[in-house]
Amino acid sequence: MKVLIFGCGFSGVEIGRRLVSRGIDVVGTTRSLDKFSMLSQAGIEPLLFDGSTCDQALVAALAEINHLIISIAPPRQENTEKSEAIVDPVLAALSGHIAPDLLPKLVWIGYLSTVGVYGNNDGAWMDETADLLPSSSRSRQRVRAEQEWTDAAGLGNLPLSIMRLSGIYGPGRNALRNAKQGRSRRLVKPGQVFNRIHVGDIAQAVDLAVSTNAAGIFNITDDLPAPPQDVVTFAHQLLDTPPPPETDFESADLSPMARSFYGDNKKVSNLRSKNLLGMQYNWPDYRVSLQRMFDEDDW
Repeated sequence: MKVLIFGCGFSGVEIGRRLVSRGIDVVGTTRSLDKFSMLSQAGIEPLLFDGSTCDQALVAALAEINHLIISIAPPRQENTEKSEAIVDPVLAALSGHIAPDLLPKLVWIGYLSTVGVYGNNDGAWMDETADLLPSSSRSRQRVRAEQEWTDAAGLGNLPLSIMRLSGIYGPGRNALRNAKQGRSRRLVKPGQVFNRIHVGDIAQAVDLAVSTNAAGIFNITDDLPAPPQDVVTFAHQLLDTPPPPETDFESADLSPMARSFYGDNKKVSNLRSKNLLGMQYNWPDYRVSLQRMFDEDDW
């Protein structure tokens, strides 16, 4: 088995490491030559992808892979001048379809999306059957990219797994690190909750999907959507440091991007991933996760 991961960033590298640990050959793309050494150390064969074209080395790799994982987001802003243009950069580079001569050995596609495609639900629970009502430009772009890959996989008669991820954290990117570095903020918006997902559980989910060529849509998210200020408070408790004072969301000095994240208020169910993928979340909620990361000094 040979896997290609388009976009070896925070999640892509962790996915690659897990697959490599099982003896799977993994190729991963990056925009920067400076990251080649890091990918090689993780056991991932590095290749360049500039976000728009496939060079000869990448074309050669595509001809040999069996499983394709896309971990690259579309542009955040919608192109109103070319509204029909393909938004997913990987699919655009592949001319909008899965060409049999370019990917002759391909048997499965995995696309990493976001729970942002659901939009706002005023704090109610929702699952994969919910209507997609994205409230931001970047989430509308994700909905389009999901549909583009659905169409491409259908034309190629290939199984497609769409994994909708919640807020990603893990070693080097978490509330403990923010607290230690003095970057914590306790923004309070009454009733607001978020789901989260540890990068290790993302890797597990993709590994399970690759192993079974799973098809369908899966929410990959934790068991306990919670107010963001509660996570900050718990991180400071673990570090035995005082948390920052609470700040009212409405009066907080936030960038438009940061403020937009609070526009969606929902609780996302992960039951389908457990029942159909066989997920057993190792980091099931923020309390278990931060405690484990603290105890293992892996944050």
